Amino acid sequence: MENSRREFIKKSASAALATPFVGMGSAAAQASEMAAFAKDGGMQFCLAHFFGMDPTRIALSKQLNVLGAVGGINPQSVGLSNVKNWEYEAIMAVRDFWKQHGITYRVIEGPPSLYEKTKLGLDGKDEEIETFIKFIQNLSKAGIDTVCYNWMPVISWARTKLDKPSRGGALVSTFDYEDVKDKPLTKYGDFTHETMWKNLEYFLKAVVPEAEKVGVKLALHPDDPPVDKIQGIPRIMTSANAFKRLIEIVPSESNGITLCQGTFATMGEDIPSVIRYFGTRKKIHFVHFRDVRGNKNNFEETFHDDGKTDMYEAMKTYYQVGFRGPMRPDHVPTVAGDSNQNAGYSNYGALFAIGYMRGLVESIAKSHKA
Repeated sequence: MENSRREFIKKSASAALATPFVGMGSAAAQASEMAAFAKDGGMQFCLAHFFGMDPTRIALSKQLNVLGAVGGINPQSVGLSNVKNWEYEAIMAVRDFWKQHGITYRVIEGPPSLYEKTKLGLDGKDEEIETFIKFIQNLSKAGIDTVCYNWMPVISWARTKLDKPSRGGALVSTFDYEDVKDKPLTKYGDFTHETMWKNLEYFLKAVVPEAEKVGVKLALHPDDPPVDKIQGIPRIMTSANAFKRLIEIVPSESNGITLCQGTFATMGEDIPSVIRYFGTRKKIHFVHFRDVRGNKNNFEETFHDDGKTDMYEAMKTYYQVGFRGPMRPDHVPTVAGDSNQNAGYSNYGALFAIGYMRGLVESIAKSHKA
């Protein structure tokens, strides 16, 4: 009798979960099921960990229930020496550090062995590329499947001020092209845009097939800021059209993009349209959810509710096109009580960002389910 009763309860529970919103049922059960469905809309919310294993940021990640980590591979940070950051031992040690904290290491941002030689087409590029391929093979063995990289050699992410007072005195980073336009060439000299495209194509044709074999997704980040050139180094990933060209060079599920909203916004692109184009093609492998005011020549970072982008429409479009991958806030303002030592990555600023993002996606997911 008891076994029959248990079997009946088990079958009844399974049937209820199979059709969670059909029929009358319990209002409380329906609300609970809907809340579970709407949790972050199925997206993988993450925080960036670029400045060592900060115990405060780790604690906040767990308290916020943001259980995805993004960062590089730093063997020294996990007590290893004489181990290269692209080797399996280093990758596993970093991955296991996060696992011990209940956090999944989802995206490698700033990968090793992808530097000036490859991007500028210099002697030694083939050795760099060979090491990069070994790196992604080791990533796959460790169960990490996404790499965010960029095509900005020598001068990468660039800002001209890191502490401009914004709303209520919060500090934000800014860029003004007037401050850099007359700077001298770097030691590498002057390059053409055609050369940079040629070098990118060489890299993609060598690496994408290998990434596809092991199931690793390459997510190219736009040039930030997306200006034409800085100190003789061209910026080529500066428009949606450039990314359309990128995904056609080597068509593959592994050849995709990091959709950094703030950078596409400074390009003057319509963000929902960009999300829809690349999202329907399954080319968005990673998202930086942030906003700005201004244009590519003169802009500043903003709070998520204080920029030029309709953030609700952006999040809704991600949801509608079926994006369910890793997403993190980026370049948050430094707020009262926090340090601006790592501008754009303050711990307290991230609290507002995650709360804003979670509120958006929950309302969107629930409205679509309803």
